[in-house]
Amino acid sequence: MPESLNSKTLIVIVGPTAIGKTALAIEVAKYFNTEIISADSRQFYREMEIGTAKPNAKELLAAKHHFINSHSVNELFSTGDFELEALKTIEQIFEQHDVAIMVGGSGLYINAVVNGLDEMPEINLQIREKLNLQFEEEGISAIQNQLKEYDPEYFEKVDQNNPQRMIRGLEVFLSTGQKLSSMLSATKKQRPFEIIKIGLNTDRAKLYGQINNRVDKMVENGLVEEVRSLIFFRKNNALNTVGYSEIFDYFDETISLNDAISAIKQNTRRFAKRQLTWFRRDEEINWFEPNQTEQVLNLIAKNLKTV
Repeated sequence: MPESLNSKTLIVIVGPTAIGKTALAIEVAKYFNTEIISADSRQFYREMEIGTAKPNAKELLAAKHHFINSHSVNELFSTGDFELEALKTIEQIFEQHDVAIMVGGSGLYINAVVNGLDEMPEINLQIREKLNLQFEEEGISAIQNQLKEYDPEYFEKVDQNNPQRMIRGLEVFLSTGQKLSSMLSATKKQRPFEIIKIGLNTDRAKLYGQINNRVDKMVENGLVEEVRSLIFFRKNNALNTVGYSEIFDYFDETISLNDAISAIKQNTRRFAKRQLTWFRRDEEINWFEPNQTEQVLNLIAKNLKTV
């Protein structure tokens, strides 16, 4: 990326799921007449619509979005891939605009763009094969328990229902003796643009109510049918996630539909709690309530003047 972008600013909007990040990002994008980069690791996949709470057609028309429906569940799209592609997209946006927006709740993906990723060590492929076999035979709980013991910091950061992420943390530790959490952006990469970070949060009971309502709306909108259409792809990493794995359990007749829906709500609430734990560690984030759009715009405008 060229060094001539010092007058440009990336506005990063973060927070837990269902808090209202998309709505705020669109208002900010409209105000600055610019474009949005989605940093939600599930919204990349075009086959996953209802269960990922993507921006709807009206929202997508209100502001240009990148990395929505950009990939198939059959494609591998890593955090490192996102870092490279997102930085290219940011550079392209800055050719026409002084401001770009990045919004999402995936802390690893946000961190990759803002701070960069460290070089990852070589992995013993035999260890990876052994862990994959263990997952197939013993299920995800066996992997979760080991990772929680060896690298509790990484365990708290990632989607604990995602076996690939769990196995990634374990294989690094078992191959190198070092925690993956200690390797994630130990040194920040310098970006040639300014960054303003906005965080959204609200009362926990209110947030949990919004999560529960969103899940009910997903079910009303056809979540079960969407997951049924993806049964053939259920082994793909993209589908080992909240809102999909629980419905697959229902199809396997291990739980009832009501229990599956309750599990989605509970797992989503837990995920939101982990998201907040991650983002609260960042002292550069300016926190607001979801309805404080005017205050957010005022803070951004004030900081842009000092750039």
